[in-house]
Amino acid sequence: MADKPATTRKATAAKPRAAAKATKVRTSKTAGAKTSTATKGAGRTSASTSRASSRGSTALAGDYAERAVLIPVGVALTARDRVVAGVNEVISSYSTPAKAQTQLRKFERRGSTARNRLEREVRKTRTRVERELRERRREIDRRREGVTKSFTTQVEQTQAQLEKTQSQIEGAVRARLEDGADLANRVQERVLSLV
Repeated sequence: MADKPATTRKATAAKPRAAAKATKVRTSKTAGAKTSTATKGAGRTSASTSRASSRGSTALAGDYAERAVLIPVGVALTARDRVVAGVNEVISSYSTPAKAQTQLRKFERRGSTARNRLEREVRKTRTRVERELRERRREIDRRREGVTKSFTTQVEQTQAQLEKTQSQIEGAVRARLEDGADLANRVQERVLSLV
């Protein structure tokens, strides 16, 4: 049993070395392939250039197709990263009771601030409405007093004119009555003087 853990340790240690060696072999092969491709590309003729232009349009179509596939994949991965970041933030914010209490206090302060702001706005609005109402009442009272005063003045003027006209009519009637009485006395005297 003691041999197995030691063997496992040796095998585990050998795996990273083998992986590193394989990576070195792959990179050297890729580098060799790139240099041989560059050498071959330099020696192409005009006939191969025309084939390259037809391959170029095919490659362009391939590039568009590849972009059409890669863009939604990139969008999905970006969205996933944002969701993961949001979830990680929530998890880190509420991972312990102390952190949860801190978050709850933040929310309470924010709610309290919003409530206070709303109450302040309500008080301002109420004060403004009351002030406008008082101003309108004063204006209505001023207009009512003005109309009452104007009406009273017109009534007094009309009454004064009526009294003046009445006194003029009474004076004219008295004068005519006096004239009529005087005429009646003269007629009576004449009648008496004739008889």
